[in-house]
Amino acid sequence: MNTYGVHTIHGRAPAVATGLAMARPDLDVWVIGGDGDMLSIGGNHLIHALRRNINLNILLFNNQIYGLTKGQFSPTSQKGKVTKSSPVGLVSRPFNPISVALGAEATFVARTHDLDRRHMQEVFRRAYEHEGSAFVEVLQNCNVFNDGVFATITKKDVREDMLIDLQHGKPILFGSEKQFGVARRPEGVVIVEVAEVGIEYILVHDETIRNPSTAFSLSRLAKTPTTPTPVGVFRAIDSGEFSTSVAAQIREVQAQLGKGDLATLLRSQPTWEV
Repeated sequence: MNTYGVHTIHGRAPAVATGLAMARPDLDVWVIGGDGDMLSIGGNHLIHALRRNINLNILLFNNQIYGLTKGQFSPTSQKGKVTKSSPVGLVSRPFNPISVALGAEATFVARTHDLDRRHMQEVFRRAYEHEGSAFVEVLQNCNVFNDGVFATITKKDVREDMLIDLQHGKPILFGSEKQFGVARRPEGVVIVEVAEVGIEYILVHDETIRNPSTAFSLSRLAKTPTTPTPVGVFRAIDSGEFSTSVAAQIREVQAQLGKGDLATLLRSQPTWEV
């Protein structure tokens, strides 16, 4: 890779990256942050970068803890979690990063984890190829302050039964013998045994549905990091990239009015002398 990086203010990486992507659409811009960085102090910047659909690749590394600042609870820490800042147990409910991204109408939303390099590379490739904001949650271990947080679903010997690999156009099946699946119910989607309901009732994954409600229901399947959890691409739609639209708007105005004058612009509205 021919690359370089920019360190920004904590939580403000999506805002800085927005300016960079707007000014230099020729660059491939990747935003790297953690669950505390992206969803706490930077939560507002994240949702608006996703809402605008700017051409960014946003990677949120989620270890459900503040690792760099020595083990305080984060916005994704589980209820009851004992940390340095919640010594008798956390009472607040955690954010679900995938649900947050879908709620912000992100056009590409995916999840992978740190113990499957091939899966991670494929998800990153899909994010890179997407035009607009691509959001990827990476389930990541913190071996100092939250060791083994995702071990019950990501370790190699349990993955088949605990990770639900979403593949576009295919029935959502998992398990060592594909004995489990996901079906739609009035209250949302649920995990079922295929032998009990029949393969015809298993939901076929469609990442291109414009209405995000099905993807949102899939994001709510796992209540804790110890229950079967979907990974892969939840949503991938085309919806007009922001900086391209802004550039087109500028060209249109310039064609109508000519090149603007900054001094005239500054004095174009009511002014006061003090």
